[in-house]
Amino acid sequence: MGNPLLVQPGHKVKLERYDPAATRGVPNRDKAQADTDRYTLRIGERQDALYANGQRSLLVVLQGLDGSGKDGTVRRVFDHVNPTGVTVTSFKAPTALEQRHDFLWRCHYAAPPRGIIGVFNRSYYEEVLVVRVHADRLLPARLRGRKGVWKDRFALINDLEHLLDLNGTTVLKFFLHLSREEQRQRFIARQKDPTKHWKLSGQDFVERQFWDDYQGAYEQALEHTSTAQAPWYVIPADHKWVRNYWISRIVCQTLEGMDLPAPAVEDPTLLTRRFR
Repeated sequence: MGNPLLVQPGHKVKLERYDPAATRGVPNRDKAQADTDRYTLRIGERQDALYANGQRSLLVVLQGLDGSGKDGTVRRVFDHVNPTGVTVTSFKAPTALEQRHDFLWRCHYAAPPRGIIGVFNRSYYEEVLVVRVHADRLLPARLRGRKGVWKDRFALINDLEHLLDLNGTTVLKFFLHLSREEQRQRFIARQKDPTKHWKLSGQDFVERQFWDDYQGAYEQALEHTSTAQAPWYVIPADHKWVRNYWISRIVCQTLEGMDLPAPAVEDPTLLTRRFR
């Protein structure tokens, strides 16, 4: 039996079938946190091998509504990774320069080179999510009303991820599936915690009005862009410890499955030469 969180390529996606608070398949909390510790340590070890081997790379894409825990995931899952071997890129609203390029340009530019783990906190998927929900103001004017624009964008995304795969980059994509009530509670917690006030935005109040539109946009994106070489996982995100368990486990297993032999020493005499 495969991973129940995996979106099977070509299958219809209904997010209502995925429970954001699900704990099925996860050990009790203490055991899950201990396993997460073990997975994150192993991720650090395998990242060293990835860097030394220099022939493969890993791209982890984190998508989710505000409050779903993208920042927290980065902190927890990659806690033991050597900073020189990982790049984390957070994508905000496109700059004027980025808007003058194709919608994939800024993300392709930030893709990890071989030997590196790259983490995208949001990604090119924003262009078929927030841009789709607010197409009347965010979609370029020349594309508004154009038939097939989202189908075309899904195809271009799949082409980019296929290109990355051919170049030695394994792509893992995680949708942090949060319930509407849990998001509300997290926003309230930010209001009460002075150290989290900086995370609050007026848009947090506005975007909740489009909850159903975002669910629909995510369903379409997951359905049309989960492929064999770049699969989507729907991660239950109401419980942070469950979220961290699943993502650390999947990332660890992916790195474990890579063929990462250490490169041979260029000069074998270095192994027997005496230090003085």
